[in-house]
Amino acid sequence: MRQSIRARHYSLRTEQTYLHWIKRFIVFHGKRHPREMGAAEVEAFLSHLATDLNVAANTQNLALSALVFLYKNVLEADLPWLSDVTRAKKPQRLPTVLSRDEVKALLDALPDDVPSLVVRLLYGTGMRVMEGVRLRVKDVDLVQRQIAVRDGKGAKDRVTMLPASLVEPMRAQLAVRSTVFERDRAAGRAEVWLPDALARKYPNAVRDWGWQYVFAASAFSSDPRSGTVRRHHLNEQLVQRTVRGAATRSGLAKPATPHTLRHSFATHLLESGYDIRTVQELLGHSDVSTTMIYTHVLNRGPRAVVSPLDRVG
Repeated sequence: MRQSIRARHYSLRTEQTYLHWIKRFIVFHGKRHPREMGAAEVEAFLSHLATDLNVAANTQNLALSALVFLYKNVLEADLPWLSDVTRAKKPQRLPTVLSRDEVKALLDALPDDVPSLVVRLLYGTGMRVMEGVRLRVKDVDLVQRQIAVRDGKGAKDRVTMLPASLVEPMRAQLAVRSTVFERDRAAGRAEVWLPDALARKYPNAVRDWGWQYVFAASAFSSDPRSGTVRRHHLNEQLVQRTVRGAATRSGLAKPATPHTLRHSFATHLLESGYDIRTVQELLGHSDVSTTMIYTHVLNRGPRAVVSPLDRVG
C-alpha cells in the first residue's frame, strides 16, 4: 500500500490517512485478507462508521476512497461491486464567515510572533493554512507584491496578492530567516525537503536560499519517510492554536479557524465588488460553483435582495 501510494506521489498526509482506514477495515473484519472480502464487507464497515461511531459524511467517504485505492491499485482487483457501494451524502452547509469588525478584533488580539504573521497572511491572501506554512522564499515577490502558491489543492499553482501592510513584516521575517539559514549552512545542515522529481532534477536546490521555507520550524526534525533530519516548515497546529487563542481573547461568538479567514477573505472581496471569476482564481477553485457559495453569505443575499420588511412604512 505504501509503495503504491508513493509511486503516485500522494502526500504524506494522504498516505497516513489511507493506511489508517485500511488497518481499521481489516481489524473490523477479524483480520481477514481484503482479497477475501467485497461489497458486503465494505458496506458493513461504512455502516459501522456511520451508525456506531457517528462519523461525518466526509470521513465516511474518505474511508471508502482508501478502500477503493486498495482494491484497484494495490490488489488490482476487479470491482464490479463498487457501483453497489453507497457514498455518504455530504450536507450542504454554508461556511462560517467573520465580519470585517470581527476580523479586526481577532487580528488585534494576536501576539507579536511568527504564527501570528502567518495568520495575517492567510486572511490577506486567501491561502489555506498548509499553503501558508509551506511558502518558499522564491515564491514571495516583495516588489510586485504577490505570492506564488505552489502545488495547492488539486496540485495547482496560482498567484495571489501580498497585502501592502505585510510587505515590511515579510521583509523582516525573511531577514531573520536568512540569518538562521546562514547558520544552518555553516553547520552543513541547510538542506530542505523537495518533491522527488525536483530533488532529482535540481540536486543542489536543497541547499539554495530560494527553496527554503519562509516560516521554518525552530528545531530540526526527522523526515517520516526517509529519516533525514532537516529543518521543516512551521507546524500548522501552532497557527491553528494562535487563531483559537485570539478568537477567545477577542470574545468572538463564532467558531474561528485558519480556514474561516479564507472564507472571510472571499466574502469580503465579493462585498467590495470584485467579480466572482477573480475571486475564483485567487482561491484556486477549479469550478466557479465552489466559489458561488460565498454569494450566499453576503449581507444582503446572493442577488442583493432587500427584505420586504425593510420597505414597510
